[in-house]
Amino acid sequence: MTPSPRHPEPRHGRGDLPRSGASRDFGRRAAAVALLALALPARACEIPADFPSRNGIAGVGYVLAWRAVPAKIEVGRHFAVEAVVCPKAGRPAVTALGVDAEMPEHRHGMNYRARVAAKGEGRYLAEGLMFHMPGRWRFLFDVEAGSARERLAQDVAVE
Repeated sequence: MTPSPRHPEPRHGRGDLPRSGASRDFGRRAAAVALLALALPARACEIPADFPSRNGIAGVGYVLAWRAVPAKIEVGRHFAVEAVVCPKAGRPAVTALGVDAEMPEHRHGMNYRARVAAKGEGRYLAEGLMFHMPGRWRFLFDVEAGSARERLAQDVAVE
């Protein structure tokens, strides 16, 4: 089958990157995202007000906010993720973003590889994601800034 927006390319191998401690206490992360968004200059990267605060991740060098489209992720249905990534002070600009997901308890990932497109000003759109079973999934966001990489992660429950 030829990959298309409705039928993305199936998954094959996956590379592992070191994880930041970003998957802990999302309450602190959401507060950090809000504070950092307010502290950034107006023309710099900004987290949109309509992104859910619970979907904020503050890593070592970058802050990321995301939302699913549609907002409710349904088992067995393709969805997209809109993300905004902002560098912290002194960090280089983001050059690329990878989006993936895994089920930690089952030790497997998705059956499809997401296609990620840069939309400008720190915004990215990942399409072709699908969670094929209910349970706890972990989003993995691989932030690239030149040769530097940082992995940000956040768990979501899918019913």
